[in-house]
Amino acid sequence: MAVFVAFVLLVLTGSLVPVNRQFRQTPGGVPVYLVSNGFHTDVVVPLREARTGQDWLRELGQPALTARFGRARFVAFGWGNEGFYLGSMGGRLPGPGAVAGALLPSPTLMHVNFYPTPPDSGRYVVPLRISGAQYQRLTAYIRASFAAPDSLGARPLRQATGYSAHDFFFRATGRYHALRTCNDWTNRGLRWAGLRAALKAPLAAPVLFQARRAPRER
Repeated sequence: MAVFVAFVLLVLTGSLVPVNRQFRQTPGGVPVYLVSNGFHTDVVVPLREARTGQDWLRELGQPALTARFGRARFVAFGWGNEGFYLGSMGGRLPGPGAVAGALLPSPTLMHVNFYPTPPDSGRYVVPLRISGAQYQRLTAYIRASFAAPDSLGARPLRQATGYSAHDFFFRATGRYHALRTCNDWTNRGLRWAGLRAALKAPLAAPVLFQARRAPRER
């Protein structure tokens, strides 16, 4: 009971405390988006970014994906529990074992989804404009989340696709648990890049809340 109370207090207090509150959006900067389904958050970035030279298809090192998605404009990255991700395939709800297993340290995957156009605006989409230096830090954070054994690229799962023909799973670094969730991964990336974020955000709502409060430069 005491552990549960401590967790609730952490969520409530950490979610409301901003980090990098001095962050201001960069006019004409690199466009990035936070996208959520209400429970999980992804970071959406340009597939290719000319100012920084970042090319995610080249980074992933998968010729089949390069051939199929060379015309895509954006790519989404999410990090999460392997059992929960795979247990959601085919529109299923993960079983009790997958949900319980996610509370304890468990294996993780990177979820990669290709977008032909920018994400639609809406309740669960937060657009941001950031500087080249901030984007490079965000890129480094995302890159470090992939389990890449060598210079040949990330390690995809053997299955053909993820939830659709446009998304895929890769082996990830780190262990998932109740205080190190998919939303905490997104939040930590924003903090690392110098963007406004929550002190702690196991849930999706505080990630979006703090990002929406980032003012634009005039």
